[in-house]
Amino acid sequence: MKALSYDEGLSRMAAFCSLSEHCESEVREKLQKAAMSVDDIQKIVDHLYDDDYLNPSRYCHAFAHDRLLFAHWGRLKIQQALRLKGLPETDIREALDDLDEEEYQEVLRATLKQKRRTLIEEDEYVRRTKLMRFAASRGFTPSEIIDEIDA
Repeated sequence: MKALSYDEGLSRMAAFCSLSEHCESEVREKLQKAAMSVDDIQKIVDHLYDDDYLNPSRYCHAFAHDRLLFAHWGRLKIQQALRLKGLPETDIREALDDLDEEEYQEVLRATLKQKRRTLIEEDEYVRRTKLMRFAASRGFTPSEIIDEIDA
């Protein structure tokens, strides 16, 4: 594969970032796959930050909101995914704190309701355990799950 020039890489990444929110690690990954030099990648990333194509805070907010609404993830799973992308902890914490609490509770409620319909166990303890395990795998905390199950 032929390596991209600096100008080609910059224009492609500017177009990529203008379509939807992306983070630095996603941009670096794309540029590395295009066989660009480390120096050119760094220059492009710096340019994207300067022109506000890349903004970690904005990305964290968009990611957290989208994962809550569309993937039905809880705070713990969203937090872990953002950490894996190498984003600043302050931006992650701020994005999680800004999630609408009512919307968050509604997503948890709907997730548990949907899972409840699939459970056929007669024993309440087994049903409750399966609900808790399922919601925990989605990134909701045990206290949030228990509060919702008991409600």
